[in-house]
Amino acid sequence: MPLSFKELTYVIGSAGTVGQMHDVRPLHPFDDSVVDFLDDLSRELRGVRDYPDVATFGFWCRRAALLRERSRYDDVSERLGRGVVFHSTPSNVAVNFAFSFVVGLLAGNANIVRLPARPFEQVDIICAAVRELLKGRHADMAPYVAFVRYPPVREISDDFSAMCDVRVVWGGDVTVAEMRHSPLPSRSIEVTFADRHSIAVIDSDAYLAAENKNAIARGFYNDTYYTDQNACTSPRIVFWLGGRNEEARDDFWGRIHGLASEEYVLTAVQSVGKLNAAYLVASQRPVRLVETEDMYVTRVYVKDVDAGLMDYKYNSGFYFEKDIDSLDEIVGVCDLRCQTLTYFGVPKEELVAFIERTRPSGIDRCVPIGKSMDFTLVWDGYDLIRQLSRRITVL
Repeated sequence: MPLSFKELTYVIGSAGTVGQMHDVRPLHPFDDSVVDFLDDLSRELRGVRDYPDVATFGFWCRRAALLRERSRYDDVSERLGRGVVFHSTPSNVAVNFAFSFVVGLLAGNANIVRLPARPFEQVDIICAAVRELLKGRHADMAPYVAFVRYPPVREISDDFSAMCDVRVVWGGDVTVAEMRHSPLPSRSIEVTFADRHSIAVIDSDAYLAAENKNAIARGFYNDTYYTDQNACTSPRIVFWLGGRNEEARDDFWGRIHGLASEEYVLTAVQSVGKLNAAYLVASQRPVRLVETEDMYVTRVYVKDVDAGLMDYKYNSGFYFEKDIDSLDEIVGVCDLRCQTLTYFGVPKEELVAFIERTRPSGIDRCVPIGKSMDFTLVWDGYDLIRQLSRRITVL
């Protein structure tokens, strides 16, 4: 047990909490006590004005939303949590840890959550709210919660992995590979969220006809710049479908540039990195770097797309672009690494037909622009409630 590592800090809970987790009875998914706790947590966080991601998380875990999710499961009375879930969460997305924790709790489990290594005010706000609730009317939830922070010390990951029934790993291929050096018990399972990328498709005619162009731009800005384009949900390629692509591009990117130049903090290191990435892809592929007045928006127009194009991706507002005549032309980048397709102006039935027609190995979700970071209980193709619980069959 991880009781004496000097590098390990318990932000919520203690070594004693962790040591007794296997004695805690698993809950049914969407247990009333969990929904009550999360609804109170929602009330604490929805009023946070300075951090929209915290407020969004709070809105997501309100009672009405959770009960709506519960109604989609017809077997919760036959399910129990698997036991102890160890969550290793990413260091570059502030609120991801909270969603992972809530899913583990909703599925009926005790949870050890490794917090992001990077300092985020959002993490502190959420932890403070959880801590106060566990000290007060929701003390019954305290045995199910431990938030920890530690540097990459394998021995600590070894101990947490050795005691868990489920290990949930966020953070990319390198993180997954490193975590897999820490063995799991023979009956434990693992849910991993490896390196992914996302794409966007915009119908230029529909965009130019739209009255809410500022809202569309704001949605795309939130999908990408808000996380420095580090989130797996952030579009890396923008495909333009329609007959007025050039006109639509000029208007769209002008609005994105306006938002970025006013709200986004672009460092010299990021600018140089984007320029280097553009030169690197230009040295290997037939592309055209779109001239811009500064580095807030970096656009690389590509002639061809295939899965290898994503080897040249960058962040901080770095986009590939291509005109297409049909959705079928995007299949080349829809490999296993492709997670989300965001769209505007493309009818849902066309997306459904495209998926059925091409059956890509990737694409787990299609969502409107501005909704790419909206978390759901089905993520990366996993039904997380069912993955993190077990069904008991009585014949």
